[in-house]
Amino acid sequence: MTATTSRQTGAFTGTGTLLRFMLRRDRWRLPAWVLGLTLLMVYFSTALGTVLDEASLAGMAQLARSPVTALVGGPGYGFDAITVPRFLAGLYGTYLMLGAAFMSMLTISRHTRAEEQSGRAELVLAGAVGRHAQPTAALVLAVLMNLLVAVLMTGVVLTAPLEPAPEPAPTILFTAGIAAVGVAFAGVATATAQVSPFSRTCTSLAGAVLAVAFIIRGLGDMSRVQDGRLAWLSWLSPIGWAQQTAPYTLDRWWPLLLPLIFAALTAGLGFRLRSRRDLGAGVVADRPGNDRAPAWLGSPLALAWRLQRGTLIGWSGAFLVAGLVLGAFTQTITDTAGDMPPEILAVMGGATAITEGYLGFMGIYFAVMLSVYGILAVTSLRGEEAAHRSEPVLAAAVGRVGWVLSWVAVAAAGALWLSVLAGIAEGLGAALVTADWSLFLPTVLGHGVQFAPVWLFIGLAAALYGLVPRLVGLVWLVFIAGSVLSMFGRMLQLSQTWLNLSPFEHVGQHPATEVAWAGVGLLAGGGVILALLGALAFRRRDLTAV
Repeated sequence: MTATTSRQTGAFTGTGTLLRFMLRRDRWRLPAWVLGLTLLMVYFSTALGTVLDEASLAGMAQLARSPVTALVGGPGYGFDAITVPRFLAGLYGTYLMLGAAFMSMLTISRHTRAEEQSGRAELVLAGAVGRHAQPTAALVLAVLMNLLVAVLMTGVVLTAPLEPAPEPAPTILFTAGIAAVGVAFAGVATATAQVSPFSRTCTSLAGAVLAVAFIIRGLGDMSRVQDGRLAWLSWLSPIGWAQQTAPYTLDRWWPLLLPLIFAALTAGLGFRLRSRRDLGAGVVADRPGNDRAPAWLGSPLALAWRLQRGTLIGWSGAFLVAGLVLGAFTQTITDTAGDMPPEILAVMGGATAITEGYLGFMGIYFAVMLSVYGILAVTSLRGEEAAHRSEPVLAAAVGRVGWVLSWVAVAAAGALWLSVLAGIAEGLGAALVTADWSLFLPTVLGHGVQFAPVWLFIGLAAALYGLVPRLVGLVWLVFIAGSVLSMFGRMLQLSQTWLNLSPFEHVGQHPATEVAWAGVGLLAGGGVILALLGALAFRRRDLTAV
């Protein structure tokens, strides 16, 4: 082989060309993600700069001593001498990091494993393209998207009406931390994309890693503001690493090396695994099936369950452990209620029943995480279509509407099951530490009814899939906006009109408040109607592999 031929067939040959193709393909998706996340920063910085005055900030100084704030936000560096920029970075930066992580994971999956499923990767590699060119180009694209987000967010914060005016260096550190988390989970998605032949499984694995990172970080930060025995857990999470930079307070740059090293290691693992498997296959080999399918698998509903059951089992294990651990913090929350600021007490329904308020708030917390499961479950339908697996199913005696509704029904049933399971686990943990078993059944009920907003997101994802499959990712922006309003709207003293824009606001926080059964019915019914709309729209459009 000549030197010229060797260069032409190197492992990374064609990376630049593929990157240009990806940019062309994502000409609408890329600005939607980047501008969507930037607009969230516009909202946060403008709202905080407008709402918070000196009196409000004085009350917010107590937030650092609240384990609930640490759970949903972070360690609260600088809250003892709080400023608006510190409050912005210390509480709201976490959710911008989650948004960047979702953006990166879905981008990597779209341009790697989904391409193999559709058969396009095989055609691309048949040319003068190296084996690693495609994942490399996808990684470069994800990094560019995160850098663009960081640059735009830096401009937003520096021009926002914040007092005192943020300085450039800490602001760059703040937004660089957001981008670093996005890059870290781009590496995670590169590794998980090698595990299974199915994009839905690979994306779910990356989402599970993100959920574990968020929970571990939350537990470590909760411990930090109490006894500190488990504070080290925060250093096991890429989200925690970015928060340890403490912008506007400690201004430490070195923790940013950790998510970047993590990204390099996980991406390197992904490249190594890719070189050890066949194209279109996964590291975990498919098990040979039976020569005959069981009788129960003869319906689209049963097939949808068979395809989604592995993901549901994994989420069930995660929710069981998380519920028990978070329930075990109930007594600590009750003992420290006197030190909590009014803003935190308002989030949990007031100081008169703080135990019930904490358990009710945890119901919403689990609903937010559960929405990730529901959205991923429905959007995996597009992976089935892109991989041409929907086509043979629909070629049989299976209607389009029935196929979509069967898939959505399994996702919706899974959401209901997980919400009840979270309630059982948290109720059990709370009852064990408080020795008050009267909390168990109300906690199960309060968590169980939180399936309703999740069904709405499932329905919205199904509607977008049926109508405009290219735009199904927009459901993530709606989800992020709704979760932020529900988690932080009362802290910002937003009016109920604004809070009502979040689907999580219409169920109630039982057992602290009564279940809003009308809201449960409207949200669940809205989800069903949207799913029906998506199924009917799917019947009227062509199948697509893009």
